[in-house]
Amino acid sequence: MRRVRIIPALLMENGGLVKTIGFNERKYVGDPINTVKILNDKEVDEVVLLDIGASKNSTSPNIDLITEIASECFMPLAYGGGVTELSQIKQILNAGVEKVIFNTSFFDNPNLIQEAAKIYGSQSIVVSLDVKKRRLLGGYQVKTIGGKLTQKLTPVEASIKAVTLGAGEIIITSIDNDGRMTGYDLELTKSVSEAVSVPVIACGGAGSMGDFVSVINEGHASAAAAGSLFVFKGPHRAVLVNYPEQKVLNDEVYNRL
Repeated sequence: MRRVRIIPALLMENGGLVKTIGFNERKYVGDPINTVKILNDKEVDEVVLLDIGASKNSTSPNIDLITEIASECFMPLAYGGGVTELSQIKQILNAGVEKVIFNTSFFDNPNLIQEAAKIYGSQSIVVSLDVKKRRLLGGYQVKTIGGKLTQKLTPVEASIKAVTLGAGEIIITSIDNDGRMTGYDLELTKSVSEAVSVPVIACGGAGSMGDFVSVINEGHASAAAAGSLFVFKGPHRAVLVNYPEQKVLNDEVYNRL
């Protein structure tokens, strides 16, 4: 039996948690402190917390809130959003966060990733890439600022650059699949996973335990993150924070890898 990380990805905006569809449509899903407390009881592997409003609004990380969340989080926590300075990285790690995630700042100031990796180690540095399919020309584009700005590098090129700068992990998110619960973009995940030597976390589209199996076996991801699957329940997407029991993960995921 092979065990991989199955990670809830929480999106924060204005201090509350939201869930998006295609990075646009938003639904409020709860308070981050209460949600983390629930996930503690569920024996979650790890949590990713992304402040999706920080870069868009050019605001700094809310260190007080991050500290409060980290103090309630009994599993490894990775935070991203609005990180533009080394001093912020230090504050976030000192708050009890294990990994700092970079998205827009990776493109705006790649030296920040390099310096942070030298000071704090690659294991603490994660680069997150938001990716959208090119409908007419084919291939993929990397987007920043909540999917609004297109970058010149392809997902593979950006991933290789991130690792070269010192990133110890890559999160690859499909904007097209985000929140739709129709499965991961296996082609995208596989292309990045095969291009780099560090762990790749797939995100965007999980709707079932089988999707975790597919993105690990076929997409060659090292771990799988999900949002809607862990905050919604049933066909009407009622808000209910949840996480599968270990027996379910064993039977439906780990034993199939």
